[in-house]
Amino acid sequence: MKFIKLVGIVALFLSVSGFRECYKPVTNSGLPKNIKTVAVPAFQFEVEGARFRAESRFTEAVTKEIIRRGRGLKVQGSRENADAVIEGTIRNFIFSGVLLDRDGRARVYEVTIVAAVTIRDLKENKILYDNQNFIFRDSFEFSDDPRSFFNEEDPAVERMARAFAESVVSTIVNGLGVKDDK
Repeated sequence: MKFIKLVGIVALFLSVSGFRECYKPVTNSGLPKNIKTVAVPAFQFEVEGARFRAESRFTEAVTKEIIRRGRGLKVQGSRENADAVIEGTIRNFIFSGVLLDRDGRARVYEVTIVAAVTIRDLKENKILYDNQNFIFRDSFEFSDDPRSFFNEEDPAVERMARAFAESVVSTIVNGLGVKDDK
Protein backbone atom coordinates (compact mmCIF):
# COMPACT_ATOMS: atom_id res chain seq x y z
CA MET A 1 0.00 0.00 0.00
CA LYS A 2 2.89 2.34 0.78
CA PHE A 3 4.31 1.65 -2.70
CA ILE A 4 1.07 2.69 -4.40
CA LYS A 5 0.93 5.91 -2.38
CA LEU A 6 4.56 6.64 -3.23
CA VAL A 7 3.93 6.09 -6.97
CA GLY A 8 0.87 8.35 -6.79
CA ILE A 9 2.79 11.11 -5.02
CA VAL A 10 5.68 10.90 -7.55
CA ALA A 11 3.24 10.99 -10.49
CA LEU A 12 1.45 14.00 -9.00
CA PHE A 13 4.77 15.77 -8.40
CA LEU A 14 5.98 15.14 -11.96
CA SER A 15 2.75 16.35 -13.55
CA VAL A 16 2.68 19.52 -11.41
CA SER A 17 6.39 20.28 -11.80
CA GLY A 18 6.31 20.55 -15.59
CA PHE A 19 8.03 17.32 -16.63
CA ARG A 20 4.92 16.43 -18.60
CA GLU A 21 5.88 19.21 -21.05
CA CYS A 22 8.72 17.02 -22.31
CA TYR A 23 6.21 14.69 -23.90
CA LYS A 24 4.01 17.18 -25.73
CA PRO A 25 3.27 16.04 -29.27
CA VAL A 26 4.11 18.31 -32.18
CA THR A 27 0.90 20.11 -33.04
CA ASN A 28 2.02 23.03 -35.19
CA SER A 29 3.46 23.23 -38.67
CA GLY A 30 7.09 24.22 -38.92
CA LEU A 31 6.00 26.99 -41.24
CA PRO A 32 5.38 30.53 -39.99
CA LYS A 33 1.86 31.13 -38.69
CA ASN A 34 0.95 33.45 -41.59
CA ILE A 35 1.21 30.60 -44.12
CA LYS A 36 -2.18 29.03 -44.70
CA THR A 37 -2.05 28.22 -48.44
CA VAL A 38 0.82 26.41 -50.15
CA ALA A 39 1.32 26.26 -53.91
CA VAL A 40 2.82 23.09 -55.36
CA PRO A 41 3.50 23.79 -59.05
CA ALA A 42 4.57 20.91 -61.30
CA PHE A 43 7.97 19.56 -60.39
CA GLN A 44 10.63 19.91 -63.08
CA PHE A 45 12.90 17.18 -64.41
CA GLU A 46 16.47 17.84 -65.53
CA VAL A 47 16.82 14.17 -66.42
CA GLU A 48 17.07 13.17 -70.09
CA GLY A 49 14.54 10.45 -70.92
CA ALA A 50 12.65 10.85 -67.64
CA ARG A 51 10.07 8.22 -66.80
CA PHE A 52 6.56 8.59 -68.19
CA ARG A 53 4.49 11.06 -66.16
CA ALA A 54 7.10 11.17 -63.39
CA GLU A 55 6.71 14.95 -62.97
CA SER A 56 3.00 14.65 -62.29
CA ARG A 57 3.50 11.66 -59.98
CA PHE A 58 5.94 13.54 -57.75
CA THR A 59 3.85 16.71 -57.74
CA GLU A 60 0.67 14.78 -56.95
CA ALA A 61 2.39 12.81 -54.18
CA VAL A 62 3.59 16.00 -52.46
CA THR A 63 0.14 17.57 -52.79
CA LYS A 64 -1.60 14.52 -51.29
CA GLU A 65 0.92 14.29 -48.45
CA ILE A 66 0.43 17.97 -47.52
CA ILE A 67 -3.33 17.45 -47.49
CA ARG A 68 -2.91 14.32 -45.35
CA ARG A 69 -0.39 15.70 -42.84
CA GLY A 70 -0.30 19.46 -43.33
CA ARG A 71 -2.49 20.28 -40.34
CA GLY A 72 -4.98 22.45 -42.16
CA LEU A 73 -2.73 23.86 -44.88
CA LYS A 74 -4.56 24.47 -48.15
CA VAL A 75 -2.85 23.27 -51.30
CA GLN A 76 -3.13 24.60 -54.82
CA GLY A 77 -1.20 24.28 -58.07
CA SER A 78 -0.88 28.00 -58.79
CA ARG A 79 1.28 30.57 -57.02
CA GLU A 80 -1.53 33.12 -57.31
CA ASN A 81 -2.90 34.02 -53.84
CA ALA A 82 -0.64 31.41 -52.16
CA ASP A 83 1.33 32.26 -49.03
CA ALA A 84 4.20 29.88 -49.84
CA VAL A 85 5.41 27.70 -52.69
CA ILE A 86 7.23 24.38 -52.76
CA GLU A 87 9.44 24.21 -55.83
CA GLY A 88 11.02 20.93 -56.81
CA THR A 89 13.44 19.76 -59.47
CA ILE A 90 14.40 16.13 -60.00
CA ARG A 91 18.05 16.28 -61.00
CA ASN A 92 18.82 12.61 -61.36
CA PHE A 93 16.76 9.41 -61.53
CA ILE A 94 18.77 6.18 -61.63
CA PHE A 95 17.72 2.52 -61.83
CA SER A 96 20.52 0.02 -61.20
CA GLY A 97 20.59 -3.73 -60.64
CA VAL A 98 21.91 -4.70 -57.21
CA LEU A 99 21.12 -8.43 -56.96
CA LEU A 100 21.43 -10.99 -59.74
CA ASP A 101 19.63 -14.31 -60.07
CA ARG A 102 21.44 -17.56 -60.94
CA ASP A 103 21.12 -16.76 -64.67
CA GLY A 104 22.87 -13.39 -64.24
CA ARG A 105 19.73 -11.26 -64.64
CA ALA A 106 19.06 -8.42 -62.25
CA ARG A 107 16.29 -9.39 -59.82
CA VAL A 108 16.48 -6.50 -57.36
CA TYR A 109 16.91 -2.94 -58.55
CA GLU A 110 17.84 0.12 -56.55
CA VAL A 111 16.24 3.43 -57.50
CA THR A 112 18.08 6.61 -56.56
CA ILE A 113 16.62 10.08 -56.95
CA VAL A 114 18.50 13.33 -56.41
CA ALA A 115 16.26 16.38 -56.11
CA ALA A 116 16.35 20.08 -55.26
CA VAL A 117 13.56 21.41 -53.02
CA THR A 118 12.94 25.01 -52.05
CA ILE A 119 10.15 26.35 -49.83
CA ARG A 120 9.61 30.07 -50.34
CA ASP A 121 7.43 32.46 -48.34
CA LEU A 122 5.74 34.49 -51.09
CA LYS A 123 4.34 37.16 -48.73
CA GLU A 124 7.68 37.93 -47.04
CA ASN A 125 9.68 37.12 -50.20
CA LYS A 126 12.19 34.90 -48.41
CA ILE A 127 13.42 31.35 -48.62
CA LEU A 128 12.28 29.25 -45.66
CA TYR A 129 14.00 26.04 -46.68
CA ASP A 130 16.44 25.07 -49.41
CA ASN A 131 18.00 21.66 -50.01
CA GLN A 132 19.64 21.24 -53.40
CA ASN A 133 20.67 17.66 -52.62
CA PHE A 134 17.65 15.63 -51.44
CA ILE A 135 18.65 11.98 -51.98
CA PHE A 136 16.13 9.11 -51.95
CA ARG A 137 16.75 5.41 -52.41
CA ASP A 138 14.37 2.47 -52.67
CA SER A 139 14.61 -1.01 -54.10
CA PHE A 140 12.18 -3.35 -55.81
CA GLU A 141 12.23 -6.91 -57.04
CA PHE A 142 11.13 -8.32 -60.37
CA SER A 143 9.19 -11.56 -60.44
CA ASP A 144 10.42 -14.69 -62.20
CA ASP A 145 7.99 -14.09 -65.05
CA PRO A 146 9.78 -12.03 -67.76
CA ARG A 147 6.41 -10.76 -69.05
CA SER A 148 5.93 -8.81 -65.81
CA PHE A 149 9.31 -7.05 -66.18
CA PHE A 150 7.88 -3.77 -67.45
CA ASN A 151 4.97 -3.84 -65.01
CA GLU A 152 7.31 -3.35 -62.02
CA GLU A 153 8.69 0.08 -62.94
CA ASP A 154 5.43 2.00 -62.42
CA PRO A 155 4.92 0.79 -58.84
CA ALA A 156 8.55 1.58 -58.08
CA VAL A 157 8.15 5.16 -59.35
CA GLU A 158 4.95 5.49 -57.30
CA ARG A 159 6.75 4.26 -54.15
CA MET A 160 9.61 6.68 -54.75
CA ALA A 161 7.19 9.58 -55.28
CA ARG A 162 5.45 8.76 -51.98
CA ALA A 163 8.79 8.46 -50.11
CA PHE A 164 9.91 11.76 -51.59
CA ALA A 165 6.64 13.44 -50.59
CA GLU A 166 6.75 12.02 -47.06
CA SER A 167 10.24 13.39 -46.57
CA VAL A 168 9.44 16.85 -47.93
CA VAL A 169 6.24 17.16 -45.89
CA SER A 170 7.95 15.84 -42.75
CA THR A 171 10.45 18.64 -43.19
CA ILE A 172 7.60 21.16 -43.33
CA VAL A 173 5.42 19.70 -40.58
CA ASN A 174 8.24 19.02 -38.14
CA GLY A 175 9.99 22.29 -38.89
CA LEU A 176 13.38 20.76 -39.60
CA GLY A 177 15.51 23.48 -41.12
CA VAL A 178 12.57 25.84 -41.53
CA LYS A 179 13.27 29.11 -39.81
CA ASP A 180 10.75 31.71 -38.70
CA ASP A 181 12.39 35.01 -37.76
CA LYS A 182 9.36 36.22 -35.84
